[in-house]
This record gives sequence, C-alpha cells and structure tokens, in this order.
Amino acid sequence: MSSVIARTFVSTPARDAFSTWEAIVDLLTQGTSGAKRTELLSVAGIAASVITEKGPKGAPIVVTCDGPRTRIYCLYDDDAVEGSDANEDVIGFEPLKGDWAVSLPCPADDLDWVAAALAGRSERITARDESKGIVVEAQSAEAGALELDLEGFLGP
Repeated sequence: MSSVIARTFVSTPARDAFSTWEAIVDLLTQGTSGAKRTELLSVAGIAASVITEKGPKGAPIVVTCDGPRTRIYCLYDDDAVEGSDANEDVIGFEPLKGDWAVSLPCPADDLDWVAAALAGRSERITARDESKGIVVEAQSAEAGALELDLEGFLGP
C-alpha cells in the first residue's frame, strides 16, 4: 500500500465550514483550476454539512489516488481558534493524480441523504459512516478487499 500523509485544517468557529472545504479543495487541487476543482466544488454544500457536523474531527476525509493516501482532519471550537495543531501545508505530490477518490466521514443518521446527494454530483466523491473504516480495493487480482479500521490503525 502507498504511504499516508495527514493534514489538519482549522474549521469552525475560526473558519466557516464552506471556507474550510474551499481550503481543502485548494490543497487537493494545488490551487489550479480545471475539472477536478470543479467536481470538488460541485459538492461544497454537502461537504460543508459534513464538516459542520464535525465528521472530520475524529474520522478523516480520505483522499486516494495513484500516489500516497491523504487523510484530512478538522479542528473545532477552542482548538480551531488557537490553531496550534493545524497543518495546512502544501503537499509535495499531486493528491488527485490518476484514479482519485474522496471519502467523507458522515454521521450514520445523515449517511443516506449525504450519499444520495453526492451520487447525484460525483462518482468519485462518496460518504461513509464516520464510525467505520473504509474499504480499500486490493491492487492485485489475487487479493480481495480489505477493510481498515482507520481510528485503530492510523489514529487521529
């Protein structure tokens, strides 16, 4: 499996949820315009809702591509205001290279509507129950799918 890097963004109340998503999109697209940026911004309202519900506080937004995996967390409340644990630094590789996907952590009660809303806008951007890991497709034809417990394996 590829290596994993993490970034932590300041969110509410220091930055509203929509602006948090825009900052995440800027990181992922490396500030460039184009189809990837357009697709990510097309779900801004939905992503902002997930951020507002504090999904990315304990479970990361997970970005996969043909390179390293990116985990994105958000800081809230006093931690967001202080900002000392934030790390919004530029990534030294293209985080949306090749076959990319974004998985948003979502409260179980909101998962159905969030997944349906995302499906209407993107095949690459999905939602998952924030209390569960994500399914990773194996790279070889001989291996099956692997489910990772991100909280237990990677930690916050």
